Amino acid sequence: MSDVNPLRLIRSAGPDPVAAPADPTGAALHQAGRGDEDAFARFYDLTAAMVHGIVVRVVRDPSMADEVTQEVFVEIWRLAPRYDAERGSARSWAATIAHRRAVDRVRSEESRRRREETEGRQQPAPFDSVSETVGDDLEREWVAKALDSLSPPQREAVALAYYGGHTYREVAALLDVPEGTVKTRIRDGLIRLRDTLGATR
Repeated sequence: MSDVNPLRLIRSAGPDPVAAPADPTGAALHQAGRGDEDAFARFYDLTAAMVHGIVVRVVRDPSMADEVTQEVFVEIWRLAPRYDAERGSARSWAATIAHRRAVDRVRSEESRRRREETEGRQQPAPFDSVSETVGDDLEREWVAKALDSLSPPQREAVALAYYGGHTYREVAALLDVPEGTVKTRIRDGLIRLRDTLGATR
């Protein structure tokens, strides 16, 4: 036993849990919360498929799902500074926001349909239904106006990434521009969206 290297015994005991790599998604979100646009780009690439999948399963309408997914990432970018890793993983946090947004949209659409049916029978819509619909309509109007504030290249890149569900590389291929240019357009567009939405609330 005296010939056994003690360092070999330590190594064979397994990896040091303290040295385990941090969650890349959580790290990216934490850095995005401090204004790091590159980190948010990494966070998007790591979570876009999951977020879009959750939204599609809830709303069941592809075009509506694209719109809600856009709203989810705008909200995540706006709320990133509030993320607390001690309360759950970044993926769970993003999934919760996506599910809540999707459910809100479904409820809004159901409320809108009920209101239209009620108006069709020439009966007043219930107060709660009207107030909820007005609030959701204003939310969509704010996002639409914020998108209009972007430059055409920014708006095109953001639409392909968030409405279309494409990665940065795919957007670059579709627009035939360098991937770095696409990332810059989307980052600048998201900053503009966050500032515009913050100013209208």
